[in-house]
Amino acid sequence: MIQQILFLIIAGGASFYAFRQFMAIRQTILLGQDEEISGDSAERWRNVLLIAFGQKKMFKRWIPAVFHLFIYVAFIFTQIELIEIFIDGAFGVHRFFADKIGGLYNLILNTIEVLSVLAFVATFIFLARRNLLKVPRLYSLNGWPKLDGNLILIFEVVLLVAIFTMNGTDAVLQGIDPDHYPDTGTLAVSSWLGPALFGGLGEGTLIVLERMGWWLHLVMVLLFLNYLPKSKHLHIMLAFPNTFFSRLKSRGEMDNMPEIMNEVKSMMGLTEDTGEASMEEELPEFGANDVTGLSWIDILGAYTCTECGRCTSECPANQTGKKLSPRKVMMDIRDRAEEVYTKIESGKEEYAANPEQPVSKDNFDDGKSLFDYITREEIHACTTCNACVEACPVLINPLEPILKMRRYEILTESAGPGDWLPMFNAIENSGAAWSMTIDREEWTKAE
Repeated sequence: MIQQILFLIIAGGASFYAFRQFMAIRQTILLGQDEEISGDSAERWRNVLLIAFGQKKMFKRWIPAVFHLFIYVAFIFTQIELIEIFIDGAFGVHRFFADKIGGLYNLILNTIEVLSVLAFVATFIFLARRNLLKVPRLYSLNGWPKLDGNLILIFEVVLLVAIFTMNGTDAVLQGIDPDHYPDTGTLAVSSWLGPALFGGLGEGTLIVLERMGWWLHLVMVLLFLNYLPKSKHLHIMLAFPNTFFSRLKSRGEMDNMPEIMNEVKSMMGLTEDTGEASMEEELPEFGANDVTGLSWIDILGAYTCTECGRCTSECPANQTGKKLSPRKVMMDIRDRAEEVYTKIESGKEEYAANPEQPVSKDNFDDGKSLFDYITREEIHACTTCNACVEACPVLINPLEPILKMRRYEILTESAGPGDWLPMFNAIENSGAAWSMTIDREEWTKAE
């Protein structure tokens, strides 16, 4: 009974705290502008099945993809055993499914054990890639991102040790006390590893070790659940909605801005109100200078980012030594979104654009913007080639926020790189990028 009460307190408290964190992330994502979701829903579900669930784009680099698949599939199958752990903990039973689903139970446990061994190997290979081989796109990360990548792999090792400690001692206890430890059948690893490691121990010690393995397994899962919102590994949950809501338009197609479309229609007399706007009317902002000007899909992508660096490694601007890193752009957007959400939640008047109104998404100004995170040099370096978009294994689009920041700089601030401005002026004044002195349609009148 004490163990049941302890289980309910720990599991309930950890689950509630994790739920609050996930809700905060949802609210942070919704800081972005609304965006209509259109297109073929069948294609969206195909993306989820092939890219998020099937890991299709990971296999463009097949060696890390295979080892990632080991960990991914092992993670999915261990959730089956986790269901049983929660039932056992809540009702004070042991191996709830052992005598209820027959041979299927043995098959499930053996599958989990084989996959766990493969995941164990993959985990050490990934640790070696990060810390010994120092793969540039992984090793180049510093601070928390670098620690985060190592921490989750260490968590994985501890979890696997817990699983094999629990199963190994249980395999030995089945022969000592079959009334309390149901027969699980022969297991691929634990049936020989258990007796080899724990065979000479007394029953009391075995019981303690089995409970330690069980509790360590549970605690690591709950720790991982609460760690996810602070980690790049949140992608194991957000990759599915991100691939579903990803834009289905062709590569390189830019969205028209409604503000400019309405202005052009008004100039051409295609709208009902063709009168001139009042001088006091506030001019619209073009593009985005902060996360509240981006789409919620852009912020979702920032939270989905796996920080794998494939986008940056494919970026031609980055390869030629320029400052641009698409990975950094997405990480900066996530950091800024978290900062804005935290300040809005604080309710402090100093963050309100209009002090007479409560601080909110539409009434926020802390004197900073995305340009304090992402420099103009970075967004100018982008060639809009879509290499980063094509490289991302979970369909994140770093190009969208870059273009929106460019639009803000050029159309709202009337700024931009000095060598770009003559082209814009030429287009505005003569309708041609090269400032040709003849009318652009003159050739159609030639005899």
